[in-house]
Formats: sequence, C-alpha cells, structure tokens
Amino acid sequence: MDKRIPVNLPLIGNEEIEAVAKVLKSGILTGRVQSGPFVKKLENGFAEFVKARHAFAVNSGTAALHLALLAADVGVGDEVVVPSFSFIATAEVVALVGAKPVFVDIEPLTYNIDPEKIEKAITKKTKAIIPVDLYGLPADMKPIREIADKHGLVIVEDAAQAHGAVYSGKPAGSFADISCWSFYASKNMTTGEGGMMTTNREEYADRLPFMRAHGEKEEYFSSMIGHNYRMPEVMGAIGYVQLQKLPKFLQARRKNAARLTEKLGKVEGLLLPSEPKGYRHSWYLYTVRLKDASESVRDKMVEKLRKKGIGATVYYRTPIHLMPYYRRFGEFRLPETEKAAKQVFSLPVHPAVTAEQIDYIAETVVNLLR
Repeated sequence: MDKRIPVNLPLIGNEEIEAVAKVLKSGILTGRVQSGPFVKKLENGFAEFVKARHAFAVNSGTAALHLALLAADVGVGDEVVVPSFSFIATAEVVALVGAKPVFVDIEPLTYNIDPEKIEKAITKKTKAIIPVDLYGLPADMKPIREIADKHGLVIVEDAAQAHGAVYSGKPAGSFADISCWSFYASKNMTTGEGGMMTTNREEYADRLPFMRAHGEKEEYFSSMIGHNYRMPEVMGAIGYVQLQKLPKFLQARRKNAARLTEKLGKVEGLLLPSEPKGYRHSWYLYTVRLKDASESVRDKMVEKLRKKGIGATVYYRTPIHLMPYYRRFGEFRLPETEKAAKQVFSLPVHPAVTAEQIDYIAETVVNLLR
C-alpha cells in the first residue's frame, strides 16, 4: 500500500482533459459581459445543484466574497460580523471594501460561528454577517437569519467548503442573501482556482454578473463599480465536468468519514467531528481534536503522522484576529476559537483514499495516542 496520503487531492480524469481541449479548439477562451458557453453550463448546473435561482461564476472564492460585499453596498464606516476561526479570505474581503471585521467566537463542537455571540456584537454600524460553513458543516443559519432580519443585516454565507452540505432540509447557502463557493484545487469539486456566487434575491442577481466584468452591462460602458473577476472558459469546462462527478465524490467522502469515525470512535482524548441532527456534512475536511492538549502536543502528533505518510494538516493554526494586520481592528476575547486552534488537526477522507488507507490512518492515530 502507498502510505503517502495527502489531506486533499484534485481528481482530474480524461473527461476534464477532453473538455479543456474542446475549449482550446473552439477559440472561445472567455466571456466578456456574458459568460462563455461552458461557464454558463456550469452556472446553470450549479444553481440546480444548490437549488438557487441564480448562480454567477467568478475566478476565485475570494472574488465571490468581495463582490458579494460590494453588491450589498458594504464599505467605509460599516462593520461586518465574522468568525476568526476561518481562512483569511473571510475577513480579508471586509478589509478590502474598507469596512471593519468584528470577530466573534465559535461553538466548540461545530467550530462554526456562535449565533448568541453574533447578537452581542451588533452595533449601529453593523451592515452584514459572514457565517462560515467550516470544514463542510453548515453554520446554524436559522437563528442567524432571525438576527439578520431583526437588525436589517445582509447575510453573505462563506460556503467555500460546503458543496453538497445540507442544513434543515435545504442545501447550504439557502438561508443567505448571497452565498459564496470556492472551486480551489483541494475543494470537493475544482476548477483549479474559481468560485461561484448564488442568490435568490433579484436585486443582487441584477448586479453581480456585471460587477464581475468591470460593472459593464454593455461593452466599454461601466454603470456600476466592478472588477475583473470573470471565470475563463477553461476553468468552466473543468468545473462542468467536475460537477457531474460531485455526487460520487461526496458519497466517497461520506463513506470514508463514516469508516474513520467507526475506527476512532472509542479513542479516549480524541474529539471526533460532529454532524448534528438536521445537518449533512460535506466532509471537505475530517477534523479531530486532542482534548485538553497543548499546542505543542498537537503539533508533535501532526509531525508524527506526517512521518508515517499521512497528510495531517492544521486548519487553522492562527485565528485571524491574532494575525498582525488584523490586530488594528481591536482586541477580541475569543477563548473557544483560540483553544480550538491549538488542538485541532484534519485527516484525509477525500475520494481517492481507499478503505485500506482509512484503516491505516485510524490504526496509526490510535497507536500514537497510546
């Protein structure tokens, strides 16, 4: 058995190669105001997959988040409530539009933003909330939706890791005003880079497709603020093929996660990922936690796993509010965030991981903890 098991792996086959070749032969490499034919097929297919009225492809998940805030008129003087336990893009886009990220703590079992903490963080300057579906488990969106409606706030859901996840019987993203997805190389489906914005709100659907193309509703006439965030046709071709494979990818991830949970279920001192009632995890990352362990103990565990060929990885080692640039926005007391960042690590469950490898991962973890 090959024991070199990366934490995630893009799965590209002949179908994607053939689709890319078709794009190159066609001579249509990108759209301008409108999407190219492959990108349009990806948009239509993804909208159907997540049961959204509208889907607009862009060239990264970060671009999706940035445009979502711009479309919601978030800017200088505004505040946006965000978790600190996330990839940097979640807060980065807030700073990019000139607003202030207000960091709140997470729920210790789901690692997602705590709705009760959101309510306490809202001020007269608050304009939006960005909940994150971390590791592929949706945030608790019903109370977040209630808070947003009560205070007149926009919800931009960072669903970058949640393709195929379900919350309260609906696909991830269903309770937000705009939801943002990533197709980065490691994600549940990929276009290499790439992202998508989905929405059921017509006022955003009227703006988002043009904002990704310099605000042009017609060529060389900009009617609103925008950026060059278009998705090229090569990426759209890869993504359209990947979307057809996504259900099988998700099924394999779920099967691997279930097997790993079964093997690790009785290990003392190890907290396994949760899937609360009414949720369906996408299993982008299978994240475990060394209970009551120090950061150095966790790091030694990760190092030992890597020496055994298992690509254990820490997501995310440094909470955003503790990063140098983001300290300017104030001091935030986030004990659950800081504790989780010192204790979690993720194990491979992607579709290319075999049952034999899952058993090897579990056996290695158990032996090292002993």
